[in-house]
Amino acid sequence: MLKAFKYRLYPTKPQTRDLEKTLDLCRQLYNAALQERRGAYKKAGKTVGFYEQKRYLPEIRAELPEYRGIHSQVLQNVIKIRALPVTERVDKAFQGFFRRLKEKGKAGYPRFKGKGRYDSFTFPQAGATGVKLQKDGKRVLIYGIGSVKIKLHRPLEGKVKTATVKREGDHRYIVFTCEVEPKPLPPNERAVGIDLGTNPHFLITSDGKTVEAPRYFQKSQEKLANAQRELSRKKMGSYRYRQIQTRLARLHRKIANQRKDFHHKLARGLVKEYGTIVHEDLNILGLARSHIAKGVLDAGWAQFLQILAYKAEGQPGRAKLVAGRRVIGVDPKHTSQDCPVCGHREKRPLWVREYTCPRCGTHLHRDIAAARNILAKARTEPAGTGTAHAVP
Repeated sequence: MLKAFKYRLYPTKPQTRDLEKTLDLCRQLYNAALQERRGAYKKAGKTVGFYEQKRYLPEIRAELPEYRGIHSQVLQNVIKIRALPVTERVDKAFQGFFRRLKEKGKAGYPRFKGKGRYDSFTFPQAGATGVKLQKDGKRVLIYGIGSVKIKLHRPLEGKVKTATVKREGDHRYIVFTCEVEPKPLPPNERAVGIDLGTNPHFLITSDGKTVEAPRYFQKSQEKLANAQRELSRKKMGSYRYRQIQTRLARLHRKIANQRKDFHHKLARGLVKEYGTIVHEDLNILGLARSHIAKGVLDAGWAQFLQILAYKAEGQPGRAKLVAGRRVIGVDPKHTSQDCPVCGHREKRPLWVREYTCPRCGTHLHRDIAAARNILAKARTEPAGTGTAHAVP
């Protein structure tokens, strides 16, 4: 299996300039490749592919001296689809465009990348060439940049396949993708259903455990609003404008990091405690366009479910039994309307959090009842619906 390891880089000022120059040259190559494909199709109805454009790279390096300082495989990666994409490349962008056309959705033709809008470059064979972790573990040798200080906060595992140098605001990172052996977890027969929420609970389990919603964005709204207000009063491109823009970006990055840390810790706890985890197969994209969009996006349901499936070494929305763990997505219809004891169905307004079933007289908490129904669905739904049988 492939696993990513992300480490902070601490380049010197000259190295930072070299990194920025590399990103800008890769961005220019991306835009040139995109322009060639667009022009060929508009003028001659011809499709230009990766291998045709790849042939011109040696000529580009020969005629433009600035490209000689960039590894040839990095340049190839700019116009090539990647196995584990971090940013869009030309080939990947066009494949996504044609896929969306077939699905009859909003196609979204690939766009040119403006200055500051291209944030990473990749060494596709970092294990063999281009990037080398030095023996002391405190520096990494990057082709065209030099020996850069690195914070190796955890050991690198497995065989290195690719390395991606990323810019996130004013920070620099390197992401190693490694091929590692799966580490099986001890067998666990316990099963749980989880109901996701936004306020006050992020998650409630079928056995009654609750996890409070951290609401990181909501807590930082005042700071964000003040920074945005300051930014709107400054002249675009001025020194003060760039200062406030950097401060605003740091705030957003902090919120995103807090949310991701919360998701990782919660998902890890669930995977350790339960062998089978059942959740609703929600249309999160649709909910993010509804009146509860702010709460849904602040909670980060999509990211959490993706991390949960990754921790269990499965895939979101499908039953996947690997390393003794299973994550299952079930149909969300009527989970909050049915009584988990007798099955009586009754619609109730969202503000009703506790109720007594009129048929069997059981007093229930709405979210705990929903979590129990979610778990029950995994036991009863037929095969081929994206769920699984034999849930304990």
